[in-house]
Amino acid sequence: MTATVTVTGRGYDDIAVGEVLPELPIPLTRTLIVATAIATRDFQDVHHDPELARERGSKDVFMNILTSNGLAGRFVTDWAGPRATVRRVKIRLGAPNYPGDTMTMTGEVVSKDNGLVEVKVQGANSLGNHLAGSVTVAYLASEGKEA
Repeated sequence: MTATVTVTGRGYDDIAVGEVLPELPIPLTRTLIVATAIATRDFQDVHHDPELARERGSKDVFMNILTSNGLAGRFVTDWAGPRATVRRVKIRLGAPNYPGDTMTMTGEVVSKDNGLVEVKVQGANSLGNHLAGSVTVAYLASEGKEA
């Protein structure tokens, strides 16, 4: 027996430059910050030990860049759908993400060419912009080739 998989969702032709992505609020829990630091094998104490983070000048533990990178990619791929794959994430960090806050992701399509879509992204919390940059995704045609 042969299984047939049907991929649905947004396709390359459904996207227009200037399209604004729906906002995504991400609650910044202590568990999210600590668990994702450990999951990314970042054992720096400032990401899991509040007392040591304060000794080093921070008000609390804070999110690591690998988690921020992953959340930026997730934000775009959740919008882009299952036909898209991440080609590049390029972000810069600003204000730290502390527990108890919310980071709201926003984005806008800034270019579309030869199967590639670049989305300008921003993640802001109550202190200001946590991350800013871009995520580029590639869309595959139904035959498995780039669009």
